[in-house]
Amino acid sequence: MQVSEWIKIFQNSIDDYHKTDDVDAVLKNSYVEGSLENLMYLKNWVDTVQWHLEDIIRNPDIDPVEALAIKRRIDASNQHRTDLVEYIDTWMLNKYNDVVVDATATFNTESPAWAFDRLSILELKIYHMRAEAERADATPEHKAACEKKLQVLLTQRTDLSTAIRQLLEDIASGKKYMKVYKQMKMYNDESLNPVLYQKKN
Repeated sequence: MQVSEWIKIFQNSIDDYHKTDDVDAVLKNSYVEGSLENLMYLKNWVDTVQWHLEDIIRNPDIDPVEALAIKRRIDASNQHRTDLVEYIDTWMLNKYNDVVVDATATFNTESPAWAFDRLSILELKIYHMRAEAERADATPEHKAACEKKLQVLLTQRTDLSTAIRQLLEDIASGKKYMKVYKQMKMYNDESLNPVLYQKKN
C-alpha cells in the first residue's frame, strides 16, 4: 500500500467518528480482520476517541468525579494505542522477515508503526484545524491564523509521508532494519507503579 492509502483510511476513521461525534460510539471497522488496513483504521479510531476525551477533560466546569473517570479512560486508551503500535510493528517485521539485510544497514530512530502513529495524529490535527479555519462563528483573524497553521500541517503531512515511504523502501531493500521494542509502560502495572503496589501491602 501507498502512504496516501493509509492517510485515506485515517480520514475514513475520522469521518466515521464525526458522524456521531460521541466518545462512546460503537466501532464499525469494515476492513478485513487481521489486515493492515483493519489495524490502521482501529489505530486511528483509538486516537480519535482519545482526542475528544482530552477535549472533554479540559472543561473547567467538569465534575471532578467525571474527570477522574475520564483520566483513567485516557490511561487505558494510551495503553491500547501503544499495544496497537507494537502489534503493527510486529506485522511489519513479519512482512520484511525474508529481506536480506546489508552488512552496512543502519537502524532507524523510529519504527514504521511509530511513524504511522505520528501520521494518524497529524490527520486529526489537519481535520480539526481545517474545521477551525472554516468555523462560521469565528472571527476573520481566528480563521486566518488557523488557515496559516493548517498549511504548516499539510506541509508536515507531505514531509512525513515522504519520510515513511523512504523508510519502508530502505527496509524492503535491506538498507535499514527494524526491531519491535516494547514500551514498558509502568504506570498501569500494579507490580511496577509504587503507588499501586505499596497500596496493596
